[in-house]
Amino acid sequence: MKREILSIDEELCNGCGECITGCAEGAIQLVDGKAKLVKEQFCDGFGDCIGTCPTGALKIEERESQAFSIEATKQHLMQTQGPDAVARMEAANKAHEEGKHPEPATAPPTMPPAGGCPGSRMMESLKETPAAAPAEGAGMPPRVNQPELDQWPVQIHLVSPEAPYFKNRELVVLSTCSPIASADIHWRFLRGRSVVVGCPKLDRTEGYAEKLGTILSDPSIPKVIIVRMEVPCCGGLTSIVQEAARLSGRTDLEVEEVTVRLNGDIL
Repeated sequence: MKREILSIDEELCNGCGECITGCAEGAIQLVDGKAKLVKEQFCDGFGDCIGTCPTGALKIEERESQAFSIEATKQHLMQTQGPDAVARMEAANKAHEEGKHPEPATAPPTMPPAGGCPGSRMMESLKETPAAAPAEGAGMPPRVNQPELDQWPVQIHLVSPEAPYFKNRELVVLSTCSPIASADIHWRFLRGRSVVVGCPKLDRTEGYAEKLGTILSDPSIPKVIIVRMEVPCCGGLTSIVQEAARLSGRTDLEVEEVTVRLNGDIL
């Protein structure tokens, strides 16, 4: 059918992720640092996301497309974001039927109303913090917590696909920020596994999928685990690994995604 639907100019998109916040239907994701329409049947064509874009990359155009499906969108939101997101979508849909734009999604109280990438907004007091421990000095041991890292290097640009530490182990693809947000990363994910680290927003990610695909083509690697932050831009890491899994040519490779909240909780 011919209808109004979202169009995204990738040349203008700066990957800020504001449109993801503005879309109640969950129709947009960041893929390799660019906003993408996940599925046409999730976009109602009303354009709530357009006003959130700082670069003018979004517009509504009329073209041949799948029809908007409320039921498919609800199912998508329930699986990816939960019941609160479904309730927000239903409220937005009601507003659309009345010819209005819904109230914008409210940010958490600790998040100031500044623009830019949702993952870059300033936040503090994520938890109660005790007084700072001394960084060094008399009586301080050289190590307090036991590290689980037993390889080097770890950055995706620097590792060799032929490195022996990748063989016969699960591979963890770790976002740069997650080990800072969660003190559990080492014992929970690195113990007994190999690891690579990258940032889908700030790294030059050209070649990441190809290199990871070469690593994952080794049949002795049973699983790859993506450990990412909950901010939208970190979703690009998942997309890179999914493409790498495809490039590996394997059908037996298990791909798992784990999300770390800003307060360190593991989802």
